[in-house]
Amino acid sequence: MISIDEFSAVLDELASELPQEFYEGLNLGINLSAEAKLHPKSRGDGLYIMGEYFHNAMGRGIVIYYGSFRRVHSRETRDELLGHMRETLRHEFRHHMEGRAWEDGLKREDARRLREYLGDSD
Repeated sequence: MISIDEFSAVLDELASELPQEFYEGLNLGINLSAEAKLHPKSRGDGLYIMGEYFHNAMGRGIVIYYGSFRRVHSRETRDELLGHMRETLRHEFRHHMEGRAWEDGLKREDARRLREYLGDSD
């Protein structure tokens, strides 16, 4: 697993791949947390949050959890890790873009995946 400093540098590179227009309204930017964030509905140690998009009174931002990546992807190659980082960053940007457009398709998809994880059939 790469160090948090290298992870941060790679995250910056991945963020630079995205068009500048995607950043409109993302006034709190992209933040990196050392935390490993376990989902509140996780069964045991099985469901970590890799990243989160948030919108609160101060604005909109994205948090990427290095500790979660470290827990879940520590045995993968660097290229595999970068693929997961890119996927997570773009996932959170999709939340941002959908939020700006008053859409909630990804939010519903995430809820469906959580229901599947929990074994709920509805």
